[in-house]
Amino acid sequence: MNRVKKEHILLISVCCLFIFLWVGIASASERLSVKSSVANLRNGSGTKYKVLWQVEKYHPFLVINKKKDWYEVKDFEGDTAWIHKTLLGKADTVISTKSKCNVRSKPDKSSDIVLRVERGVPFKVISRKGAWIKIEHADGEVGWIYKSLVW
Repeated sequence: MNRVKKEHILLISVCCLFIFLWVGIASASERLSVKSSVANLRNGSGTKYKVLWQVEKYHPFLVINKKKDWYEVKDFEGDTAWIHKTLLGKADTVISTKSKCNVRSKPDKSSDIVLRVERGVPFKVISRKGAWIKIEHADGEVGWIYKSLVW
């Protein structure tokens, strides 16, 4: 009887693990970013649909749906739209989520400010060091930003 209970518990544990893994994989969204200098975001999956807004290079998105060559994406504000898959790449990118974010010369709050950016400015990630991210803007400017200031 004791052996049967152990096998039953093991079977239940394996089933639960499988379910948790499957749910985690199914709910994970792919994160991609814009690789062209400018990209149109549309209200449907094709060029016949209206352009809702445009974004610049390195703008990050979560892919929430795919329809042939078109991806429905969600941005850092929770807005959704459609973009052609050829405009997206797998570069590690972030976007500023606060107004007047300081980008610094070194990964330290006392280092020089090299630029200040408004909310919604995208960057390519060069490296990470603790709570700091070394970033590059599409125009070539490089610096460090604190991770709580980006998405």
